[in-house]
Amino acid sequence: IDATSLGWGTRVKGFIACFAIGCLCSLLGSCLLWVPKKGLMLFAAFYTLGNIASIGSTLFLMGPMKQLKRMFEPTRLIATVVMLLCLILTLCSAFWWHKAGLALLFCILQFFALAW
Repeated sequence: IDATSLGWGTRVKGFIACFAIGCLCSLLGSCLLWVPKKGLMLFAAFYTLGNIASIGSTLFLMGPMKQLKRMFEPTRLIATVVMLLCLILTLCSAFWWHKAGLALLFCILQFFALAW
């Protein structure tokens, strides 16, 4: 088992790379918001992908099971559910409902749930 696990240095590099990709995707999504016609869909997709990558970056430090256990602790359960629900609703509002205001609202709620 020890031969297949990542060393601490590799974990930190994976965390930094995944977090940087997440920040880049979120920033790119914000810039793509102003593209005519498809901007809202590109924004929602890249912003959501960026948040998922940023959350996934901590998997390198803690491991997947510990991350899931900590996310669903009673003190973090509401924030986790709100964040996951807002991820889905952001994509729904952009791709199916075509409501820019709702997509932006759900992105703001994603940010606050992540900060919480």
